[in-house]
Amino acid sequence: MDYGKNQNATLLRFIGFKDDKPCCAPLSRHTSPCMETQLEQQFEVELLRRVSEGDRESFQTLYDRFSGILFAAALRVLHDQREAEDILQDIFIQIWEKAHLYVPERGKPLTWALTLTRNKSIDRLRSLQRRARLRDEVQIETTTSQAVIQRDSSDEVDTLETSKIIRDAVLELSDEQREPIQMAYFGGLTQLEIALRLGEPLGTVKARIRRGMMRLKDLVDQRL
Repeated sequence: MDYGKNQNATLLRFIGFKDDKPCCAPLSRHTSPCMETQLEQQFEVELLRRVSEGDRESFQTLYDRFSGILFAAALRVLHDQREAEDILQDIFIQIWEKAHLYVPERGKPLTWALTLTRNKSIDRLRSLQRRARLRDEVQIETTTSQAVIQRDSSDEVDTLETSKIIRDAVLELSDEQREPIQMAYFGGLTQLEIALRLGEPLGTVKARIRRGMMRLKDLVDQRL
């Protein structure tokens, strides 16, 4: 059996062509690489169209074709297998939900899926980096607190008082300052995600966080 010829015939049937009435010249025994590429792309476009209609079999076929490439793309950005696997799962959920948004004229299906993967991987990387910075800040603060405890036998009380001062200071921030700060430093959201969630311009969110952090520092310094 000529596998290549049989595979091309299967692709043609899948995207709506009939063997007895082809839309173009009959396939030769050895289809050209250009023709094979076009068939592959048409096949994938049709897969996405069927996925947009809720076809689970087409979704499985698309997963089998794209998952390895998309996982590799996520791994190149994140350098972490578990995170890359999470991204892959998120991407295919997104493809299942948003396949109807794909526009063939704007690029190949794989290019579209790779763009989704890279964007989500970069967002995840930034979120991980923010969390790492926050852990570092907490570690520095903890180390500093421990050093103070060693110098002062009454430091346990002082530490509790300091924690209360910080909590009280956060509560004194305005709602528009406190909310984005909590989302950024405790919710792990990007500033863009915060802007989308709050329905505010990105510049406005950045300004509120900056002013809020300056205000928080002033409030804490006044009490320490």
